[in-house]
Amino acid sequence: MRTVRGKEVRVTGLNKGLRKIEVALKWDPSPAGEPPHDLDIVAGTYRAADPYGEPAYLVHFDSRSPDGTINLNRDSRTGQGFGVDESMTLELERLSSEYSRVVVGIVIQRSSGRKTFGDVPNTSVRILNGYTELITSDFTGVSGATAATVAVFTRDDSGEWGMQSAIRGFDTDPEDFGRLMGQDYS
Repeated sequence: MRTVRGKEVRVTGLNKGLRKIEVALKWDPSPAGEPPHDLDIVAGTYRAADPYGEPAYLVHFDSRSPDGTINLNRDSRTGQGFGVDESMTLELERLSSEYSRVVVGIVIQRSSGRKTFGDVPNTSVRILNGYTELITSDFTGVSGATAATVAVFTRDDSGEWGMQSAIRGFDTDPEDFGRLMGQDYS
């Protein structure tokens, strides 16, 4: 496994008191005759007792959190369509106090062979808190990666959620990414 740091992140607006987050991912479809590009948003939720251990659960394609606080609202397997191809909602204010950390990442499926963010045209992610844009990235800083974390949400001692940008690329398969994405890389 190899990690790559990216620097194309812009963080604006609120950084404390986050409530309802939307993660929006888009990319262009493959050229005609080529295997489809399939990217997925993944969120890992970590217990307060072990914030850098194994995720308590992962939310990704065809799943949602057990308590309904993290939902994949839209899932594209091709990037076809207008606007956002995938979106996920995180209702942090409803998440049990048992959890203190949520890591959000993007992974490229490998059903048609290894692809990197540089192989998928016009890939971008945007993270919003209501109407306030928190992060935008086009993955140029991690163009050689097959997966990337994009944000880490943490709950402080008072119960308030904050966010830090965390564009970090990984050269790994989707299964290993789910296990590795929340580790402490500081």
